[in-house]
Amino acid sequence: MEQATTPMESKPVFMPRVGSDNLVKTDMVRIERHVGFATRQKKKTLNDLHRVIKKKYGFKNVLELSTKSGNKLSFPLSPYSLQITNDDGQKYSVENAFQTSKVFEQGGPYLDLLTEKPRQARKDDRLISSGELTGYDYFGMEWGVEPLTTFYDWLYINALKQHPELHEEVIQYQAFTDISFNPKKSVHCAAYSLAMFVALHKRDLLQGVEDPGTFYDLVTEFELSNTEQLLEEGWF
Repeated sequence: MEQATTPMESKPVFMPRVGSDNLVKTDMVRIERHVGFATRQKKKTLNDLHRVIKKKYGFKNVLELSTKSGNKLSFPLSPYSLQITNDDGQKYSVENAFQTSKVFEQGGPYLDLLTEKPRQARKDDRLISSGELTGYDYFGMEWGVEPLTTFYDWLYINALKQHPELHEEVIQYQAFTDISFNPKKSVHCAAYSLAMFVALHKRDLLQGVEDPGTFYDLVTEFELSNTEQLLEEGWF
């Protein structure tokens, strides 16, 4: 009788880099697949993922950003919680600011999403029914869609830069994960942006990143290593 094969799945891990051509190194980790959507199954997946990461790379500190994390630091770092303050003093979550800024062939930006609950803003029907995404308009600041994650990274990194009370703790982590992130549905991931923040912080390159042009020139000097490339390579 043949022994049943244990089902496996691959999950991304995002690692800040200081002495390489990447700001972030994205790698895939294979773990046992725990079928189901229950909290217990998610927790098993997370525990297995971090155990394999620590063994494979020799890391001690790995942070999960999803609600399954169990680490109190994950909450203020979530894009649903982390807020960015505009020049006029208004504060919005990264998620609200990102979804509001989207410009489509047939509509947007939808400014009313700024005042919605972050998870509701993300699910707004107009973000699906307005045609192809053509760019971003963040309070008159226009961004293109390429490179794919640049606007989201800029938004998240600048929001986190405004919260120095989180910096000392977050830079202690060697890798970041988000088990709720699905690379087949989106390339934008806060865990990736957080890893980039840590890399920029450790390289002492955060000065001036508030300026979009400065940020763009800075990050495009480095080689990209994100889930879009892994998707093209057939990992998902």
